[in-house]
Amino acid sequence: MPEALIALGGNVGDVRATFDRTVAALCDGTEVRLLARSADYRTPPWGITDQPAFINCAIIVTTTLSPQALLARAQAVERAFGRDRAQERRWGPRTLDVDLIAYDDVTLNTPELTLPHPRLFERAFVLAPLAEIAPDRRIAGVRIGDALAQVDRTGVEKLPPR
Repeated sequence: MPEALIALGGNVGDVRATFDRTVAALCDGTEVRLLARSADYRTPPWGITDQPAFINCAIIVTTTLSPQALLARAQAVERAFGRDRAQERRWGPRTLDVDLIAYDDVTLNTPELTLPHPRLFERAFVLAPLAEIAPDRRIAGVRIGDALAQVDRTGVEKLPPR
């Protein structure tokens, strides 16, 4: 069964509780099964810096869904938690962001989905949680742990369990 790496983020509302509910909604145990979940991390905003800090985490799942179907499911979960991509500012505040980072070793570049995620190796807020649960996993030939060592981790703080 294919394995996918997914990043979650948000900075509006009780993000950590939203993550718990998001993982439950996304991972039904049949089409999408949770293998691992990182701790939550407080991270500085990226892109638009004049907003509250984000909370981020990462999950690893196995799935029977295609990459496109998994993305559609993730976007449906986002909408269920109040995200309206059409009405928001890019990189602005949000209740929930669910990004498909990698899907096995699939390389894909369509208007709807690019795999692996095109800005993965620039973002400590994605790499830190991923490195916690899959440091030796290679994406595009690069070990996640090595990629994390190459980015600025200033302000990325692992949060204690709730």
